[in-house]
Amino acid sequence: MAVTDAPLNGHALLDFNTPLSDAKAYDLINGLRLRPGDRIADYGCGWAELLLRAVEHQVGVTGVGVDSDDYAITRGRGNVQARGLTSRVTLDLADVTGWEAEPADVTISIGASHAWGGTKATLEALHARTRPGGTLLLGDGFWERPPSARSLEIFGEGEFGTLDELVDLALSCGYRLLAVTTAGLDEWDSFESRWCASRERWLLDNPDHPRAAEVRAIVDDHRDGWLKGYRGEFGLAYLTLARP
Repeated sequence: MAVTDAPLNGHALLDFNTPLSDAKAYDLINGLRLRPGDRIADYGCGWAELLLRAVEHQVGVTGVGVDSDDYAITRGRGNVQARGLTSRVTLDLADVTGWEAEPADVTISIGASHAWGGTKATLEALHARTRPGGTLLLGDGFWERPPSARSLEIFGEGEFGTLDELVDLALSCGYRLLAVTTAGLDEWDSFESRWCASRERWLLDNPDHPRAAEVRAIVDDHRDGWLKGYRGEFGLAYLTLARP
């Protein structure tokens, strides 16, 4: 990780940019029922680890991912090359809302609803980007229990509802629910710990760097928000949705 990137890109120790274990990732991929010839489009793919695993899982599947984070796309393209997937996976650096492509057999959008301005707008946008008879894998937030003031400060009041409200919203946007699962507390703890640890390790190696105080403040604020705020309150749901 470049020194100048340290305050902004703390993802070096993460497999996915979402609270997701290896086992659950493959459960989600299996639930997509991929077939040879299917095309996957991942909106807000980050470094596209889930997309790459999905393509590797089924012979004859191709994928395209899009994200506006240059650091993530660069990392993802390196992984595409290293894993011999250049003929099957393309990653584009672009704004997901303006990126145009043919409707896909499977669409993925995890933790990217902010790009469209909310969950409802995301569901509506991806409905048009998923072919009839296709599948959307949506990862989005919800409240496990009533949020504290600190949680609302971080995630915004009125941005998210309960899990059943999230499912009802998906149904109201023209989808049918195939499966739902949520990130467990152990997945959250692993995700948040590694998010912080990438910066903490940089601080250990660069204690006197001019930006050390800035990085330390970022980590301390994030850790406090997690442990003193949204831990056990804010959840992440993975909905596998059919697009009739």
